[in-house]
Amino acid sequence: MNHKLTVAFSPCPNDTFMFHAWVNGLIDTQGHQFQIKLADVEALNQSAFKEEADITKLSFSAFAHVADRYELLTSGVALGHNCGPLLVSKHNFKWEELPQLKIVIPGKYTTANLLLTMFAPDAKNKRELLFSDIEKEVMNKRADAGLIIHESRFTYHQRGLKKIADLGELWERNYKCPLPLGCIAVKKSLPPEVKIQLNKLMKDSITYAMKFPKASADFIRHHAQDMNEKVQQQHIALYVNQWSLNLGVMGKMAIRKLLEAGVVAELLPKAEVVFVDELKNLVN
Repeated sequence: MNHKLTVAFSPCPNDTFMFHAWVNGLIDTQGHQFQIKLADVEALNQSAFKEEADITKLSFSAFAHVADRYELLTSGVALGHNCGPLLVSKHNFKWEELPQLKIVIPGKYTTANLLLTMFAPDAKNKRELLFSDIEKEVMNKRADAGLIIHESRFTYHQRGLKKIADLGELWERNYKCPLPLGCIAVKKSLPPEVKIQLNKLMKDSITYAMKFPKASADFIRHHAQDMNEKVQQQHIALYVNQWSLNLGVMGKMAIRKLLEAGVVAELLPKAEVVFVDELKNLVN
């Protein structure tokens, strides 16, 4: 049976790169029809709490709150080394000064905020802001520091901002594994065979993107707004890697470790993680 499904992802280059072939019908979509929605990652997190999309990009921190309603694809994940969120400021603040600082964050349920809260639990003076506005807020001195994600990690120094800490480095130093940032989740209520098809669709779309990297250039540029092409390519190279194609054992272990660390820190509910590739036995 073919389905009409809602697919939600962010306008960031890594997502538009991965989803381009899928949403533009350049690969076999198994006869399914798709309604596409693009939104900032925290808006996607909030949308998932309402179960608005059948397939959605999601912060791992947010996934813990909807793991009873969503399962994870093994393709499309943002996970890797040296890709963590950065805490930046106009001044050379020290780590021990964080509790006194006014910090802008890209969303309560982002993995970035989860990491900041884990590593700096006393830094409580936080305010949510759209991720793309955080640098400007700090530059205009409306905040002492900003927690930046996505392409901002490539541009903050050009704007006179200084790095206080790399939360990805802290994660890898403490937990000895790559950092999971975002995932692609599908509704549990979908038939198992459909979820398996969607998992293959995601992998096929990424494979196409990697084989024909210039094919998605216009699609990426259209949604990336004023981001220059060099930053777009840096962004894609950082967040789309071997784990994006297939999580594998290491990727799954890293995800479970992050969610468990959130539980230990009393920041996340205990969540049972189901990966779609584990459903094959239900179909065969």
